[in-house]
Amino acid sequence: MTAPLRLRLDPDALIANWRALDRLSGAAACGAAIKADGYGLGARGVATRLAAAGTRDFFVASWSEAAALADCGLDVAVLHGVRAEDMPLALSGIARPVLNSAAQVARWRDAGGGRCDVMVDTGINRLGVAPEEVRGGLLDDLQIDTLLSHLACADEDSAMNARQATAFRALEGRTAARRMSLANSAGIALGADYAFDLTRPGLALYGGVARAELAAVVRQVVTPEAQILQRRTVAAGESIGYNALYTPALPMEVAILNIGYADGYWRGFSNRGVAVAGGARLPVVGRVSMDLTAICVDAAPALAEGDWVALEYDLPAAAAASGMSQYELLTGLGARFDRVWD
Repeated sequence: MTAPLRLRLDPDALIANWRALDRLSGAAACGAAIKADGYGLGARGVATRLAAAGTRDFFVASWSEAAALADCGLDVAVLHGVRAEDMPLALSGIARPVLNSAAQVARWRDAGGGRCDVMVDTGINRLGVAPEEVRGGLLDDLQIDTLLSHLACADEDSAMNARQATAFRALEGRTAARRMSLANSAGIALGADYAFDLTRPGLALYGGVARAELAAVVRQVVTPEAQILQRRTVAAGESIGYNALYTPALPMEVAILNIGYADGYWRGFSNRGVAVAGGARLPVVGRVSMDLTAICVDAAPALAEGDWVALEYDLPAAAAASGMSQYELLTGLGARFDRVWD
């Protein structure tokens, strides 16, 4: 069945973004975070295209995400490590865990687990073992592929960035890890001191601008499109949608789109979002509801039921318009979309 919603995905932009980030990574390899179903775009479609372009390192959050990609032949690391419930799948070899605590280290070692990654907490106080634990021998005898840490404030000019990089660099040679990895998308833009051996961008691959330095090199990848369910004339003085947030002063031609906040087109776009058709910009009028959104189509007299319109979705601009972060705009894109790679 063809859905009345689709995400128009640009593979050339995706690959161009990865290549730009790879160049900015200098001598470090450039991987890809494809967790949360490829940041909402579809992990399989993203991963296979990036692998064909040269990406060799992929990161997901959970073992279910790894299992969904098991037949793709990718080198995948699972960022959330291993719970006891994950061990049968983890020991199958479909991916390697990123061990995050002394308990996970013990669980992996006691089970005879092999190749793994380890996360070190250098200040974000989220996941990771402490640097003191590393220096104390917690990781001795582990077959560590990559030692990772994660920046807390890379999207800001914060002194914490340098402190974390320094703390992480102090662990060089303290383990058997063949590589070290710190920089996410924003971290790549901070420069060579943050690249180490492997960078792992996420947001910027998908068109997000994590720091201003990336605005000139990152291209938009995803554009939501929706079908018109109904076209109607709203009389002057009549309101549109829930809570009567919009009342036209003159008669208005309105199209009702098959999209709403259940699809990740958030209520913040109410009276602020814009659709596009045939070169005409068509503003959202009234409140975005769960499944429906109204747009003014005075500027597009030929649009009719069944026609498609695109929603403006340049991520920095859409974030400013909606009040949502660029991450939420991507990962909130719902399951009701057909995902169409051009």
